[in-house]
Amino acid sequence: MRLPLCLAFSTAIASLLGTLPRGASAQIAAPVRVESGLLSGVSGSDPSVRVYKGVPFARPPIGELRWRPPQPTAHWDGVRKADRFGPSAMQPDTGAFGPWTREFIFGNEVSEDCLYLNIWTAAQDAKAKRPVLVYIHGGGFSGGSGEVAVYDGEELAKKGLIVVTINYRLGALGFLTHPELTRESDHYASGNYGLLDQVAALQWIRKNIAAFGGDPGRVAIAGQSAGAVSVHLLTASPLARGLFQRAIAESGFGPARYFTGTRDSAEQNGVKFARQKGARTLKELRALPAAELISAGPGIRFGPVVDGYFLPDDAQTMFEKGRRNDVPTLIGINADEGSSNSAYGKVKVDAFRSRARQRYGNRAEEFLKLYPVESDAAAGSAEKAADRDRGVVSLAAWAEEREKTAKSKTYLYFFARAIPWPQHPEFGAFHTGEVPYIFRNLKKLERPWEPADRKLADIVSSYWVNFAATGDPNREGLPIWPAFDSKEPRLMRLDAASAAMGLPELAKRDLFTKTLND
Repeated sequence: MRLPLCLAFSTAIASLLGTLPRGASAQIAAPVRVESGLLSGVSGSDPSVRVYKGVPFARPPIGELRWRPPQPTAHWDGVRKADRFGPSAMQPDTGAFGPWTREFIFGNEVSEDCLYLNIWTAAQDAKAKRPVLVYIHGGGFSGGSGEVAVYDGEELAKKGLIVVTINYRLGALGFLTHPELTRESDHYASGNYGLLDQVAALQWIRKNIAAFGGDPGRVAIAGQSAGAVSVHLLTASPLARGLFQRAIAESGFGPARYFTGTRDSAEQNGVKFARQKGARTLKELRALPAAELISAGPGIRFGPVVDGYFLPDDAQTMFEKGRRNDVPTLIGINADEGSSNSAYGKVKVDAFRSRARQRYGNRAEEFLKLYPVESDAAAGSAEKAADRDRGVVSLAAWAEEREKTAKSKTYLYFFARAIPWPQHPEFGAFHTGEVPYIFRNLKKLERPWEPADRKLADIVSSYWVNFAATGDPNREGLPIWPAFDSKEPRLMRLDAASAAMGLPELAKRDLFTKTLND
């Protein structure tokens, strides 16, 4: 008798990874010993899963530790309860907006004391050596949290992973670069404190995750948006060497040199920021309440920088020279990345043609022949089609460039399934829309889910589990996902019917490749 596809796969992966059957009791219930003391966790909604929330991985970066590299946690006496999430990093409370409903937004308190991580495990004992997925939240390096509802790791833990979500410093508190900070540094570097927090979390995981049934030699880092950019930069940083063995970047690929600013320009921004806050010295800046440092004036934005320490050079240059943490990499985009823009897909014919001439210059007529429009409705559809094709071609160009210097495999995806949302069909497969499927957390959102969504969530989450475990998303019972090969470039279309797909027609590919290289 042949098992149904999903059941056959579930049986195979349970055998491979030792997943517990639903309803079994978690065995790691006694206090767990980590390097700083004893921790007690709580049961998940499924008793097979044990959850440890708000686990400190570094000292609170407050007072004199503000704008310094993270320091090891202090030892505590007795058993520390890990039963609630730690505070999120300081950030503005934007609330839900656009396609990002409350399930995608942090919901707890914010504090400068924010360096905590959360662990979900269904391992029966500390000898299980399960693969580990470390998820880095998005938010433009100015928002986000490891406690966001759609990142709940219970379902992936039931599938055999140890899931870890982390917090890291954001905005000015995480990425301020300033001449005085540079001079006081042992490495003559400033900025990137949020990225150093990520390194510290990975170091903590390497030292301690075995106590939760995890394998420190099988760690996958994953992230979406700014989290995906973080994954790219960790792949470039010598400080992260050996701390992970796989990398997953969701909606954050691209020429990595554009992810970072130069130290000189960042220092100028830092000086300008300090003046805005009325601080004449670094001491005065450190004395300001954290809440006063959340907002910055016009023209100032904080993010990663080429600091000479975490990043010796811009990541793209390092990649081109073959200087990377060479691990299997899985990356992709969603079909409607730009749909949070209220004008998405609503362009009129004249504006469509005008934008084409601005963007493509002397190639505009070539573009308009490939995407002809005669009506406003057709212009909106053509705009979406062109954006999707350009994104897919950009993915392939990135993978082809990686292929020149990396020995490990690359897997590409195009996520095309729109979350069912009768009130807002315009958002389509929006930026972040893949996350509930990856975590198999459809239940976190009140939507009219269809059987196709549940099937896709099971398939996609299984791909992520497989990749974290082995560096290859494939397993018997799943649609075959080919590794990228520039001689026959293919990527995985994740949709109601998932299957490998090729690139757009050659003329479109040539056009977009040329514009990428301009």
